[in-house]
Amino acid sequence: MESRNHTAVSEFLLLGLTEDPALQPLIFSLFLSMYLVTILGNLLIILAVSSDSHLHTPMYFFLCSLSINDISLSTTIIPKMLVNILRQDQSISYMGCLSQVCFVIVFVGMENCLLAVMAYDRYVAICHPLRYTVLMNPCLCVLLVLVSLSISTVDALLHSLMVLQLSFCSDLEMPHFFCELAQIIKLACSDTFIENILIYISFCIFAGVPLSGIIFSYIYIVSSVLRIPSIEGKHKAFSTCGSHLCVVSLFYGTAFGVYISSSLTDSPRNSAVASVMYTVVPQMLNPFIYSLRNRDMKEAFRKLL
Repeated sequence: MESRNHTAVSEFLLLGLTEDPALQPLIFSLFLSMYLVTILGNLLIILAVSSDSHLHTPMYFFLCSLSINDISLSTTIIPKMLVNILRQDQSISYMGCLSQVCFVIVFVGMENCLLAVMAYDRYVAICHPLRYTVLMNPCLCVLLVLVSLSISTVDALLHSLMVLQLSFCSDLEMPHFFCELAQIIKLACSDTFIENILIYISFCIFAGVPLSGIIFSYIYIVSSVLRIPSIEGKHKAFSTCGSHLCVVSLFYGTAFGVYISSSLTDSPRNSAVASVMYTVVPQMLNPFIYSLRNRDMKEAFRKLL
């Protein structure tokens, strides 16, 4: 058997999306532009909702929470990558890598929960409009966001504690642009059976349960809308769900695309490129989806600007 020496880990090496020096300026410019667009777009959403009293509703409260989460997720990943390209230094400290893993799990899990909560909000608004203000009261809205954050944080801490138990070998190169949990486990020399089981359980919970809630919510929504007699009423009801459906399709479509591509290919570099599609792209496009498809948001932007 091949013998590899265990080593005290002080840092990992993030090889990024490519090792070609000629492409580094292009990747830097691309990710810097995407990061600035993400920050600016989501900040405009938050400012527009905060400044317009007509948008102080549960739907836009959850949208603001989603924007804050998107900003946080992008800030966890992209700045470190940009700094590494500028310094031409691929290293990230052990604690920095562990922190990045923890925060990525928190914000990705939070995104899943928030999308499910927003689907429930639309379900109550369309299926129980007369009781909407009673059911979706401010206390419940804040509680739903806090519970989502708490569940995601507990899951992230559990994974982080499991990673702390791993021992690593001398090969600490990670063909990725951020510290991803699956990549770290692949570098471990110790037994990772429990960690892999935990990842699958976590994936089933944080992908399966919210997605099932979203699907069931929209089944009830569609059945309720189809019972509306007027075409105008049906169109108005569906229009309130259009933006959320686009965001859900983008997030889960890219996430499952990454999962499928990782299963079909053995190339870690291709997996890293695919990861961009669920950690960077949806967070950048969400503000455009909500602002372009929502008349109230367009009016709020006009007032803000």
